[in-house]
Amino acid sequence: MERRASLTLIRGGRVVDPSRDFDATADLLLEGGRVRAVGRVELPADCEVIEAAGLVVAPGLVDMHVHLREPGYEYKETIAGGLAAAVAGGVTSVAAMPNTRPVTDDPSIVDFVLGRATAAGLANLFPIGAITRGLEGKELTEMGLMKEAGCVAFSDDGRAVVSGSVMRRALEYSRAFSTLIIQHAEDPGLAGCGCMHEGLISTRLGLPGIPAQAESSLVDRDVRLVELTGGRYHVAHISTAGAVAAVARAREAGLPVSCEVTPHHLALTDEAVMGYDTDAKMSPPLRGAGDRAALLEGLARRVITVIATDHAPHDRDSKRVEFCRATNGVIGLETLLPIALELVRDGVLPLKECLAAITCNPAALLGIDRGTLAVGAPADVVLFDPAEVWTVDASRLHGTARNTCFDRRRVMGRVKLTLVGGRPVFREGI
Repeated sequence: MERRASLTLIRGGRVVDPSRDFDATADLLLEGGRVRAVGRVELPADCEVIEAAGLVVAPGLVDMHVHLREPGYEYKETIAGGLAAAVAGGVTSVAAMPNTRPVTDDPSIVDFVLGRATAAGLANLFPIGAITRGLEGKELTEMGLMKEAGCVAFSDDGRAVVSGSVMRRALEYSRAFSTLIIQHAEDPGLAGCGCMHEGLISTRLGLPGIPAQAESSLVDRDVRLVELTGGRYHVAHISTAGAVAAVARAREAGLPVSCEVTPHHLALTDEAVMGYDTDAKMSPPLRGAGDRAALLEGLARRVITVIATDHAPHDRDSKRVEFCRATNGVIGLETLLPIALELVRDGVLPLKECLAAITCNPAALLGIDRGTLAVGAPADVVLFDPAEVWTVDASRLHGTARNTCFDRRRVMGRVKLTLVGGRPVFREGI
């Protein structure tokens, strides 16, 4: 006799699914790795029951900007370690950036990365391919072949595509292949040797600064190229008021332009660098209070539609050096949800729209069937307690790296259970 696919009933939680504008106390029935029903569900026979009263039940989070370091930098992090951190943070789908060694600029590297993710058996991994070979900003990769191999977008993240002609061709190709171009918007000529935001704090600390215009000027140029080509363009980790204004103008003009913001740029300013804390060193740098206010307003106005971590794990030796010599980057997969929920607490976004920024919105940009609890969708689900208060402890985080800028921060909102394809991959006290 054929055995029926396993059934799981998540009962009595607050089900919030921004993709369907759904927010109600309800049951969620999972079968065979997919969502079978949402609403009031009669308890089927031979069904595992998970009691979710007092918890929010949401689509598994989607992080469209993650560095997993493998291949080539396994001493910083591995794919398995990064995906373990992801599911501990309720993140069930990650888009992995291509600045590995070798660079993800060939289908064989895409196959390798996907194989490692499958072996880990944790979160879903969606590779982002390089725009240019070796991230050198000169010769375009074979985007069509890379997309066939599994790439969901293209970026030279870590480096800007500085050449206008190269970016123009990339956008033209992106239109032909219906894919997204993601720009690390920082003009290296303006950034120079800067290691933090150019402003009062950099002057007080005696550190070379990076002006906000290094970002906004490149976004301005790229928007002109979108007008010319019609290609789909996305600004990674936007950090300045000028860049937000440029994206707003583009969107008002109906151009296919979008952007993301990181939790650390929403929650912190360049004052976090006081004391020369290298865990507050990242690219783009933490900005001033005016830029932070513009980011929050951009979210509230729906100019910024995605929150993504730019999770960038590093080994201890890369960070425990003089500030200007320290490597850029912070981890963020396990703190994505609680830092995002601060926006709800502070009245910037209602819960449903906050969750949209970390579920269905990035999924839609990448064109992946995740970030939803629609019937028939993959059963990627997170259960979290929105009221649980806890303190971030870098030493207890999952994965290999510990370079968080939120160490010892008191936060609210704790992941209790993460399911990928209906299978529990992380559980905390439930």
